[in-house]
Parts: sequence; C-alpha cells; structure tokens
Amino acid sequence: MGASEPITLSQACEVIEIPSGTRGTLPAGAVVRIMQSLAGSYTVATDRGYMYRVEAKDTDALGLSNTAMAQEPAVREGPFSDQMVWDQLKTVYDPEIPVNIVDLGLVYSCVIAPLEQDGNRVHIKMSMTAPGCGMGNVLKGDVQNKLARLPGVKEVHVEVVFDPPWHPGLMSDAAKLQLGFDLDYGTTQASPTIYGERK
Repeated sequence: MGASEPITLSQACEVIEIPSGTRGTLPAGAVVRIMQSLAGSYTVATDRGYMYRVEAKDTDALGLSNTAMAQEPAVREGPFSDQMVWDQLKTVYDPEIPVNIVDLGLVYSCVIAPLEQDGNRVHIKMSMTAPGCGMGNVLKGDVQNKLARLPGVKEVHVEVVFDPPWHPGLMSDAAKLQLGFDLDYGTTQASPTIYGERK
C-alpha cells in the first residue's frame, strides 16, 4: 500500500512509536499519512519521518468510517487444528513491513500440546528482524491475544529469541517476491530449527 493523502488528526490519538515500542499520544491537529493498514491496525508517518502504530480502536482520530477501518481478521471456525494456529499467526504483521510474521520467517517454532484438564497449550518461539527492535513486546502481545481467541486454546506462551539471528533468507518465497528480493537471497545462511512446520 502506498502512502495516503495527508490526514489531520481530529483529536488526540494514542500511538506506539516504531521501532522503539514507546507508547505516546499524537495531538489533535497533527498531520500523518497512512503507510500500512493490516490486521486491525495502521502504521502512520509524520512529515518529519516518525512512524507510529495506531490500533483500530483509535482510528476515529484519523477520520475513517467503520467500513474503511483495517479489519481484524475473523477467527476461523471449526474443530481445533495445527493449521488453525498457523492461519492465526499469519494475521500478525510487522508494523514496518507489509508481510506477516510467518512469511517473514520470524516464527522459529510452534509447539502445540494438549493439557490434562482440557484444551491446548501453544508455545511460540519468535524473533524480530533486528535485535534492538522495541516492537518485540508489541508483536508478542499480538500473537498472545490472537492465539488466545482460538477455540481449544487455554494457554499461550510466546518467547522472543535472537539466537539464531533472523536474516532475509528465512523469508518465504512469496515474501521475498513481495519485497523485491531474489529468491536465492540469503539461503546459504544457517536457519533455525523449526519444530512446528510452517504452513
């Protein structure tokens, strides 16, 4: 998605600064452009180049109607399955890159185990595109919240790790093509062990 026309905020708006992950508020009258709108949130940029994430609940400040808002993907119905978990992970997006975390290769492992009482526990190991990225806790929270919505999931544990470091060779072919990378780019680097097959 290209940048939108300039939008003047009609009211103060809660935001998360990218890439620091710091929460703050943009004042009414601030001018922004929408850079990305995926999976229930927006990435906006100011004329000075600062980028922020705006949650769907705060987009009225952008002057968008409910029909124009970035829609939160619906949870697929039916019996619980591994595929359902992977499908839900694919609804989590990096706020700077219009690619989901699975296709970016940020999900290193996904282990699903039945609980004694009832339901399932999902343990995710994921990384960030850069070790210093302050959005780690934000994306971790996105994963936890989205997986907790699945029927049959009672516990979710998400671990952000940096060993091995992420590299572009971990991206899916579709992500490489979308971002303009050569399909062979980075494939010679060591890859993390994937415990749950990426779907």
